[in-house]
Amino acid sequence: MNVSRPAVHPVEAPPMTEAAVHGPRVRMKDIQGMPGTKGGLFLRLSQFIFSIISVSVMATTNDFRSATAFCYLVLAVGLQSLWSLSLAFVDMYALLVKRSLRNYIAIRLFTIGDGIVWKKKKEEENSKLW
Repeated sequence: MNVSRPAVHPVEAPPMTEAAVHGPRVRMKDIQGMPGTKGGLFLRLSQFIFSIISVSVMATTNDFRSATAFCYLVLAVGLQSLWSLSLAFVDMYALLVKRSLRNYIAIRLFTIGDGIVWKKKKEEENSKLW
């Protein structure tokens, strides 16, 4: 009767590789609304549409020219609409060529641009209150 016995045979461990020492690289998951996804395109187009609506409402008021801060707010919202439209084009391009925008430099650029546009818009809203 040929029955194997539960014996452990010593085997040398394979040498450590670079990935084993530092651990495997973890890829970022697709988050809804991130650049290069359908959700991101929808959000950018929504930002563009709502900023155009707000600019048109603000520009059609009677006392638009008399309030300087109001004019600057319209300018800031116009800047935001151009920024949203340009990023919507980038999202459309990424979807058409089926590439993801996981490049950390591109994501950092989008984040910095969004922060600048948000800060300018908030500054203009605060100056309107004074």
